Amino acid sequence: MHAHEWLCQKIVEGTPDAIIFADREGIIQLWNAGAESIFGYSSEEALGQTLDIIIPERLRQRHWQGYRTVMSSGVTRYGRELLAVPAMRRDGLLISVEFSMVLLRDSAAEIVGSAAIVRDVTGRWHRENALKERLSKIEGNWHYF
Repeated sequence: MHAHEWLCQKIVEGTPDAIIFADREGIIQLWNAGAESIFGYSSEEALGQTLDIIIPERLRQRHWQGYRTVMSSGVTRYGRELLAVPAMRRDGLLISVEFSMVLLRDSAAEIVGSAAIVRDVTGRWHRENALKERLSKIEGNWHYF
């Protein structure tokens, strides 16, 4: 293994963020330790499964429509913008995640799938909602004389 490959492997293995690669059909081919920690599935459990294991059921149809469009068009805005969405852990708990993605192409420039870098932002989401609720209560108690 070349030094560059070793470095890339260590970064993927060691980051606390999830790094997930799914092929054109949405079958998980790469699932790092960060993904194990965030979603609760071991790599042995996740590899070969579809992305449905982390997508809440109510969002699956919309997800797959978008995924197929991106795979056929080769265009996604989430290479530059973060997407914030609900996701689902193995235990069924819904969490809030943000992710960016990169489309991977083979030597003939054909899309072979997409990689996503995913961060669990559930704690921040709860803190922001608590602040919004407090602000709403304060504004609701404000009286004009």
